[in-house]
Amino acid sequence: MTAPVFVVEQVPGGPEFVLEGSEGRHAVSVKRLRAGEDVVLTDGHGRWTQGVVRAAEGKDRLVVMDLVTVREEPRPTPRITVVQALPKGDRGELAVETTTETGVDAIVPWQASRCITQWKGDRGLKSLAKWRNTAREAGKQSRRVRFPEVADAMTTKQVAALLATADFAAVLHEDREHDSEPLATVQLPTQGEIVLVVGPEGGVSPDELAIFASAGARTCRLGTSVLRTSTAGTAATALLLGRTGRWS
Repeated sequence: MTAPVFVVEQVPGGPEFVLEGSEGRHAVSVKRLRAGEDVVLTDGHGRWTQGVVRAAEGKDRLVVMDLVTVREEPRPTPRITVVQALPKGDRGELAVETTTETGVDAIVPWQASRCITQWKGDRGLKSLAKWRNTAREAGKQSRRVRFPEVADAMTTKQVAALLATADFAAVLHEDREHDSEPLATVQLPTQGEIVLVVGPEGGVSPDELAIFASAGARTCRLGTSVLRTSTAGTAATALLLGRTGRWS
């Protein structure tokens, strides 16, 4: 088991550091870390350092010593972005959590035409904040030091513009009346940007498919079964990480 990860605003470079606030409370009162245990401190953007607990003080202070040199994890390539249509209820957070744990690099909320959920006003801002917090917590849980970026919600037109800039773009779509190719065998780039679109429970509409195809996206399927929107992105991310060698 690798060392637990905690987030700091700036990765410390000195010999000793005191982890306080919510992260310190989590380390001391929840994880119950004690002297001699290893910890990783990261800014969530790839910079990190590892140290050893010297002492746990009170309920929210963790003193870390023997900090190694600050390191920076290289940006992965090819970079994988999942455009996730807004699911109902808490399935959006589930999709963010599992794709983050799997290894996705960026997540884009998408207001598809068939989405029942609508992100508007304060509700939309709160929902976006939940997605970003979920990505942060899942990144820590899965021992990542570079957490996925969660973009502002995009319209179909904005998603099409994103697809047009990708080195490989695909819409996950399962419909016997619509031609598609298996994601498991389609040719993939060895570097650059890969963008996958995951539609809502009602599927990607014909108009949206046409817009995305005009932007250069291919229509792909995962298999013979139809996955829920909250799990399709995770399954596709795992498949791509294996096929591109990032899991080797």
